[in-house]
Amino acid sequence: MSLKIYTKTGDKGQTGLLGGTRVPKHHMRIEAYGTVDELNSWIGLLRDSITGQQQIAVLIETQDRLFTIGSSLASDPEKSKVKIPHISEEDITLFEKEMDAMDAILPPMKNFVLPGGHEIVSKCHIARCVCRRAERRVNHLAENEPVDELVIKYLNRLSDYLFMLSRKLAHDLNAPETPWKPRM
Repeated sequence: MSLKIYTKTGDKGQTGLLGGTRVPKHHMRIEAYGTVDELNSWIGLLRDSITGQQQIAVLIETQDRLFTIGSSLASDPEKSKVKIPHISEEDITLFEKEMDAMDAILPPMKNFVLPGGHEIVSKCHIARCVCRRAERRVNHLAENEPVDELVIKYLNRLSDYLFMLSRKLAHDLNAPETPWKPRM
């Protein structure tokens, strides 16, 4: 049996959480997991643009973990009996190890850098910005409802990873990193 794409249950501006609770489509929980879904799509576009097998493997793992985060955020913390996967410290450590490896070969940063220099680098920066927005939305949700702390930590580390990946991609592509030089 395949899943039916349209159910008509959202035609009046509400949607269901795992557990059955109906909420408005603008509910902060929907905004949080919707932004995580948007991030996942941007990471898919980025993944489709690069050739480094290790980078692709990390991005595929990241997309899998973002689905995990989405399912966690889509669950009613008080009513859902659905068993969902969880984020672990190892998921976060993966980013830290990858960033340490990139940092070891990249020139030190002396200034902030302007996003850009190559289309692939720009895609990475867009994913980073969407990740930061997802992090803000999840933090807002966490002020009002239970959210696994590792979800927030994961998104924070992912945005750091995406920044480092943008620098690594620029390095690999011989793309210029334009330093930001504030005019005073």
